Parts: sequence; structure tokens; C-alpha cells
Amino acid sequence: MVGPRTYGFRDLKDLMARASPARSGDLLAGVAAASAEERVAAQMALADLPLRTILDNPPVPYDDDEVTRLIVDSHDAAAFAPIAHLTVGDLRNWLLGDAADSALLAFVAPGITPEMAAAVSKIMRIQDLVLVARKCRVLTAFRNTLGLEGRMATRLQPNHPTDDASGIAASMLDGLMYGSGDAVIGINPATDNVAQVVNLVGMLDAVIAQYQIPTQSCVLTHVTNTIEAIGRGAPVDLVFQSVAGTEAANRSFGIDLALLAEARSAALSLGRGTVGDNVMYFETGQGSALSAGAHHGLDQQTCEARAYAVARAFKPLLVNSVVGFIGPEYLYDGKQIIRAGLEDHFCAKLLGLPMGCDVCYTNHAEADQDDMDVLLTMLGAAGCNFVMGVPGSDDIMLNYQSTSFHDALYARRVLGLRAAPEFEAWLQRMQIFCGDGAAQLPDALPPVFQQALRRL
Repeated sequence: MVGPRTYGFRDLKDLMARASPARSGDLLAGVAAASAEERVAAQMALADLPLRTILDNPPVPYDDDEVTRLIVDSHDAAAFAPIAHLTVGDLRNWLLGDAADSALLAFVAPGITPEMAAAVSKIMRIQDLVLVARKCRVLTAFRNTLGLEGRMATRLQPNHPTDDASGIAASMLDGLMYGSGDAVIGINPATDNVAQVVNLVGMLDAVIAQYQIPTQSCVLTHVTNTIEAIGRGAPVDLVFQSVAGTEAANRSFGIDLALLAEARSAALSLGRGTVGDNVMYFETGQGSALSAGAHHGLDQQTCEARAYAVARAFKPLLVNSVVGFIGPEYLYDGKQIIRAGLEDHFCAKLLGLPMGCDVCYTNHAEADQDDMDVLLTMLGAAGCNFVMGVPGSDDIMLNYQSTSFHDALYARRVLGLRAAPEFEAWLQRMQIFCGDGAAQLPDALPPVFQQALRRL
């Protein structure tokens, strides 16, 4: 009851949808609260809901959905035990308490289901999302170590609208000179076929080998193309795939859990990691299940959290939400994008994922770079594992606005964050960074890159 009114909710799915902070995708799906008052009523009811009730009532039926089966069958009862007696509201209080430190949060992560994470996020303020996520440390490794405290990595994203080798090389050089690329050097190919994937993977591998860069490469193609490229002998580091939170949505991407397992096994067989063997890279985003007509009546943020269960099963090096990429139909403006990005990061970290974020928006959304500056800064404070580095913030191939090499440098400087340790040592050895600051650039272009620039 709120004031003189009494609100009723049909089931857990309806309750969680109406408790979700306002966003255009839920309105489009017809699952959002009809008023702010109804949203508050739903949040109050959700806060009193026992976590065990959520565990025992999957919102998508077990027999109908392999993602639900994965969530239920992989649930760790021992990890759940310390919080099994709590309600959603109690969980919020427990997470914010000093007793819930990084070690304890890592222990309970396998006992938290995506729906629990989504539920508690719906009753948290932005500062709550930041504070708890900051305590969640998730370390992964391939050729460098990601997720350490006081570190924030970047994906160097040298996309080109025609996959021109000189254009890609120029963007890579630009990014490396600003200390970008420790998370991954990852290309979205303009020509998405196996032959082109093999060419691009080979080119990236040659650059990494020539300059002995302690990082990893990835061509963000469909997982089946990567499997075939591995079969052709391509030097694949990471396997990429977009994933979603329901079996039907993943089917719309042309994947299932068995295919992802096959891809991971293929990448592991190459043994290309030097300090670790996390070989998967997943991207997600609120609204993907709804846009595929595969959301089962769930709100988009709960669907998004379920995608993290898929990612968690395959021990990825990197996961990120491309938070504003799908468009204003799902996240209308800067306020909704900021909230969604912090929710996604919080839920993924709580579930034990190495979460990053593509701080981005499309040009027809009611958002701008000021909004992205706010989200980038908040994510840096929250311990985000990595962000994007795009030349000039403008991805000329995918036609959306993201974060630039300069933006990542800003975040590192303002927040005292550093690159992955192996990559940072390389930056200093190559005279790209100087001194012992978080991101201190030399006065002149390093000699090795003067030579590279002349060859372009």
C-alpha cells in the first residue's frame, strides 16, 4: 500500500518489471509501472521478498529455456548459505556493510542468481551501485592481468568502414600512443566473412608480435566464423560473441550454449595465453531480448542480468555492456543510459564477471558527451574493468558515439587509475608513458612510433 492505494502484482516477473527504474524499453514492452507511485509500491514489495523465493521461482520456466536450466543447475548452495536467510532489502543492507568485503563477495558470487542481482539493483541508488561494485574484484588474464585494484584497462577499437589496413594501423598507433589497448585490440570487421577474419587476425597478431605488446587481439565476428578461422590456422587470441539472457534471444544470434563451449575449447587448444587462459569476450546490452521478441515478458534489465549467467559459465577474459548502442527505443536519454550502465556493471560484478562498459549512445538518442563523461567517471570510481578507446569518440564504421583515447586518459588521471601492470611496463619501456604517474605522456613522439608513422 502507498498512501490510500493498494497495488497488486501478478507474479515475480510482474513485480520486478514494475519495480524497475523508468526506461523506454519497458514502456515499449508494456511491462513498466504505470506511475512513479506504482513503481515505489513495487520496490517496497520487492524489498520484503525473500531471496529464496526468487531462487525457487525462475521467471522463465526451467523446461522452456536452457539459460534458466544453466542458472538453476549451476547454483552453488554453499555460496548462497551466508545470505540465504535475507530478503532483497536485507541483501542491499548487507552488501553496503563493511563486513561484505571483496573476499566475501567473491565467495558468495556463485550463490547469487541473476534475478537476485537484478532485484537488489532495482532498490539501490546510484551511489549504492558504485560502492558495492567497487568492492567486487574480478581478475582475469591472457597476456596481461586485468581487474586489479587501482587499474582500468581499455579496448583499443581501430574500426574502419572498409577494413583498410593503413586506416586500422593509424588508429592502432594513435591509441597505443595514449596508452590504450591493454584489455584487447578489437576490430569490428566491415566485411564479415571467414577469409577477412583470417586476414585481420593475422594483421593484429603481426603488430602485437613485432612490438612485443603484452595484450590480446580479437576480431568481433560471429562465433562460427572464429571457429572456422581457428580451423584454418588463424592465430586467434580471443573468441567474441554477443549473448543474451534467454535461449530464444541467443537463438536469434545464431548461438546456443553448446556452440559457445565448442568455441572456448577450440581457442584453449591453441594455448596462446602467456599469463592466463581466459579466452572468451562477450558483449551484452539492455534491450537485446526485447528487440528479438524473446524477453518472455521480463523487464529488460532482468533479461540483461540473465545474460551474465551465460557469460559466467565460460570464464571470459572480458564482458561488457554496449549500454547505449541499441538506441532510444530501449534507453531514451542520458539519464536512462547512465543508470543502466551502472546497473549492468553492478549486477555483473556481483555475479563474479570481469565487467567493462562501452560508454556510448546513438546519434538519435537524447544524450551527449556530457552524459558519457558522467557515466565514464562513475564507472571509473566503481572499479570498472575496462572501457572503450575509439578515435575521436566517433566510431565511423558502427556510426555511434563512444569514449575516445583521450577520455580513457582523463579517467586514469583524475581517478589515479593505471593500465594493466604488464602493459604499463611496456608503455614505459617504449617511452610512451614516462615517470611514475598514472598516465604521464612524454613531450615528443617515442622513436619507435616515429618510424611506424613514416611507414603509413
